[in-house]
Amino acid sequence: MQRKNNKKAKFADASRFRVGIAVSEYNPDITEKLLEGALITLEGFKVKKENIEVIRVPGSFELPLGCLMLLKQRRCEAVVALGCIVKGETEHDAYIASAVSDGLMHLSLQFGAPVGFGVLTVRNLEQARARVNKGEEAVRAVLQMALLHKEILPSFMGF
Repeated sequence: MQRKNNKKAKFADASRFRVGIAVSEYNPDITEKLLEGALITLEGFKVKKENIEVIRVPGSFELPLGCLMLLKQRRCEAVVALGCIVKGETEHDAYIASAVSDGLMHLSLQFGAPVGFGVLTVRNLEQARARVNKGEEAVRAVLQMALLHKEILPSFMGF
């Protein structure tokens, strides 16, 4: 059973941030809804449209490289990875999920930048449809970390 986070963080002003979103093109009926929620949440945090960079990658496995491109080439202070990995008949999904989560964590630590994990790992598409709000949650978490980072280490990322 999943716990619900009843404490919704209020929207803060994140208008100074450049935020990148790497979204998987695989399972587009799910990932486009994740993206839609992410963009609405960015708007709530007052992130300017011109400060949002969205790139599409073929699948979830390519999300870490997409996020790397956003951090390195687009100089985003925070990035979010959005994807959907559905369990199949083999263990392939577990290998993909592990590689993606490890890759994203390494990026966060390497660049000292928040990387949001909006990658669904589900047994079927019905579970994925029930979790499309995770795009919003990933953006909320990454912006909370970016704001905390700005407060604690203002010179670290050039704020």
